Amino acid sequence: MNKVILMGRLTKDPEVRYSQSANPVAIARYTLAVNRIFKREGEQDADFINIVALGKRGEFAEKYFRKGQMVGVVGRLQVRTYDDADGKRQWFTEVLVEEQHFAESKASFENQQRYSEPKQTTPPPASGNAEGFYPINESLEDDDLPF
Repeated sequence: MNKVILMGRLTKDPEVRYSQSANPVAIARYTLAVNRIFKREGEQDADFINIVALGKRGEFAEKYFRKGQMVGVVGRLQVRTYDDADGKRQWFTEVLVEEQHFAESKASFENQQRYSEPKQTTPPPASGNAEGFYPINESLEDDDLPF
């Protein structure tokens, strides 16, 4: 079984490229900072996990995910290798997305942005969902979103 479930904050906006095939496919890449429960002195507080979202999931990530936003990801672990110019084997471990979820309300995210960007002065709207989790349906349009 190969199943990964993560929740963390985006370290930057997703980067999207399109495949060079006859039917181009969106390939979104982003990194999640996932807090560690335990840490030793001198270690980082978080792990930085590379995430890849393909097709409609990639387009969704590009359109709606932003740096600092808390998201949940369900997917599978993927390991890729290649030989660099020096003939040395390079290994990459990443999570290939099967599901993506908002893990905080839009109001919580806007509050966080407001405190990190002091120029904004209007208060955010009230939260729509008390739990803060919103499943993402890949066929949603802007008018169907819960925020």
